[in-house]
Amino acid sequence: MNTKLKCLLLDDELPSLSYLKLLCEQIAEIEVVKAFNDPRDFMHEYQHIDFDVLITDIEMPHIKGLDLVQLLPHKAVIFTTAYDEYAADAFDLQVIDYVRKPLQLNRLKQALQKVSRWQTKEVTKEKTLIQVNSDKGKYLLYFDQIAYITTSTLDSRDKVVHLKTGNEVTLKNISFHALQEELPAPAFCRINKKELIALSIVASFSHEEINSSIINESGHSRSFTLSEKYKTDFLQKITI
Repeated sequence: MNTKLKCLLLDDELPSLSYLKLLCEQIAEIEVVKAFNDPRDFMHEYQHIDFDVLITDIEMPHIKGLDLVQLLPHKAVIFTTAYDEYAADAFDLQVIDYVRKPLQLNRLKQALQKVSRWQTKEVTKEKTLIQVNSDKGKYLLYFDQIAYITTSTLDSRDKVVHLKTGNEVTLKNISFHALQEELPAPAFCRINKKELIALSIVASFSHEEINSSIINESGHSRSFTLSEKYKTDFLQKITI
């Protein structure tokens, strides 16, 4: 996990809460933002706190953990409990994990690793476009519309996005590195100093050339040079 997960803890039994907090403090990849001993306090405050995951008991007075999950549709939740009978209901609610008490450090680490993987999937699933500065003003660039991107011949600081529709849009003052930070890595690849392609357009390839499904003005398949510097990354992605 590259970024620390921000955690909230909730357990109405103070010894259990203290032990949970102690375990969490031994995991470098997470940050305990706040620990709650009363679910009513949590209810009053959670909407004003920035957090990634709630680690909570199920059997509590005033509100059960199962009911809390339904208030947090876009947050990861891990249940900690001494009871088996709630497991089916918990997973029906799509909680990340169900950890039995007494808690063990390695088991808690496993649950938090699942949160990290879940977050990655959610970002990949939800992010389908970026907003960029272009010659047309603010432009919504949808990932699935991109065929390939080239360095502008007019200004090397600009990049020209060639869309699958045949249209083009010039992105102003942006590097390939910055673009690659925004594009979904498995779907795009830099292939030489001046070009980046969507892997979905690849029809065939050799050690030095990529033939695409894009047809140019002369009616032939658009081909691209595959340079030595970027060959390994391309081969790894195209063979996944």
